[in-house]
Amino acid sequence: MPEDRTRAAPVLEVEQLQVTIGDSFPVIQDVSLRIDRGEIVALVGESGSGKSLTARSIMRLLPDGITATGGRISICGEDVLAAPPRALRRVRGNKVGMIFQQPRSMLDPTCKVAPQVGESLRQHLGASRGSAWTRAVELLRAVGIPDPEHWARSYAHQLSGGMAQRVMIAAALSGNPDLLIADEPTTALDVTVQAQILQLLERERRERDLSILLITHDLSVVSVMADRVAVMYAGTIIEQGPTQAVLKSPQHPYTVALTRCSLMGSDEAGGFYSIPEAASLPRDRHAGCRFHARCHVAAAEGVDAHCASRMPAPSPSGEDHWVRCWAAEGRATPCRPRGRVH
Repeated sequence: MPEDRTRAAPVLEVEQLQVTIGDSFPVIQDVSLRIDRGEIVALVGESGSGKSLTARSIMRLLPDGITATGGRISICGEDVLAAPPRALRRVRGNKVGMIFQQPRSMLDPTCKVAPQVGESLRQHLGASRGSAWTRAVELLRAVGIPDPEHWARSYAHQLSGGMAQRVMIAAALSGNPDLLIADEPTTALDVTVQAQILQLLERERRERDLSILLITHDLSVVSVMADRVAVMYAGTIIEQGPTQAVLKSPQHPYTVALTRCSLMGSDEAGGFYSIPEAASLPRDRHAGCRFHARCHVAAAEGVDAHCASRMPAPSPSGEDHWVRCWAAEGRATPCRPRGRVH
């Protein structure tokens, strides 16, 4: 990575984002995130934690009734939340692309593959039908689809899961974006295809100096792909920092539990570690730390009253590493759950 990255303007900057359902309650609250050029940042957490909603907020593709009501999102200096429709289309076409979950469902079953890959070229770059088709074939070849001329004339239902994912990646890259948002890009793929897709993303990052927001729940993928990681719980980022620092020395009890679960660790009795109780959802109301009801650390550390009543502010925990946790504030050692994690 370029040595002057920290001095350059970020490709993506999210500051204190708040997203609300109707007029009621925030489902995303006080989310801040930065991605520099050529950097991969992973956003991790259990299902329902708000990762995909955060991604859709960045693209301004929120479902009806859900609105960004606070904060700022900047992509290459463009204020996404304030952008008028024409400027927003330009940002989506030229600045940012997105790989959605379940790519086959995002492809038009009535349209051949090449026009869908080349749509961004025609809509945003003014390419002709012929040149967009040619470029689409080139992109299909670049993402590892064999005989791309043949598959360019095919329909979505004729593609395997791995091919559909590659087509979605080709479409997302067609406008040569600065930022790629990859939302669970290897979900439902077998392990061999997963590895190929991840290698493809890494190659595109390297060759294009592409920035990537990688949304996943797979910490093994994060450990080899991401430069930094942000841990999200119930609509709030509760820990963020360099990947190895967060995974090797997690400071928040939730991050500790996630790392133990991902390693399939067992306790002295031979049972697998898991996180107790059901996950809190972003729509659940919490006066204090949203993880409090599932946390084994608060009472042991004597901070239970704080955790129940107030959300902690981010506190530093090393270079470019911070955590929202009353028990972790000022500590030199990581939080560790006491006893068995059920």
